[in-house]
Amino acid sequence: MKKLPDLSFLNSIELLAGVDEVGRGPLAGAVVAAAVILDPEQPIAGLNDSKKITQKNRELLSIEIKEKSLAWSLGRAEVEEIDELNILHASLLAMKRAVESLNVFPKMVVVDGQYTPDIEHEKIAIIKGDSLVPAISAASIIAKVERDNEMIKFDDIYPGYGFASHKGYPTKKHIEALAELGITDIHRRSFAPVAKYL
Repeated sequence: MKKLPDLSFLNSIELLAGVDEVGRGPLAGAVVAAAVILDPEQPIAGLNDSKKITQKNRELLSIEIKEKSLAWSLGRAEVEEIDELNILHASLLAMKRAVESLNVFPKMVVVDGQYTPDIEHEKIAIIKGDSLVPAISAASIIAKVERDNEMIKFDDIYPGYGFASHKGYPTKKHIEALAELGITDIHRRSFAPVAKYL
């Protein structure tokens, strides 16, 4: 069994901002990031990687996080920016925008994954941080709820693609819809499954 990193030092840091993004894998839609500074006086039960939580619980937790946290914010990179920069750099840009939108200045920023955005704060990246650090879990939850809700709205604007169910990910139904209906304004043209229909 792999030894988990010792992250106990994070417990002593006041104003710790957790940051995560959602939407690196989809063929359509923006990449959405969130930054959250939790309030140690108001703990939130059930925080985990957003992908390991049911949709209903994510939605309930998202409301609770926004009510109880000291600060939270969202940042995004649009489809055009993803195509221009590539998905990694667009994700880091979305994270940077989320951190810089916080109305409380964090003492440290902890980011899920291997890379950190270009920000002036002390920062570290933690692989699987969305399962290990509650503030990152909280960020992953509100980012996922935000992005999922956007994709559900796009389902009405672009019927036939199934955005409400797959949220833009490259499912069989989505690939078939691309072949049949072509690409929309929200498709990422730099992604191979989309580029073939340009």
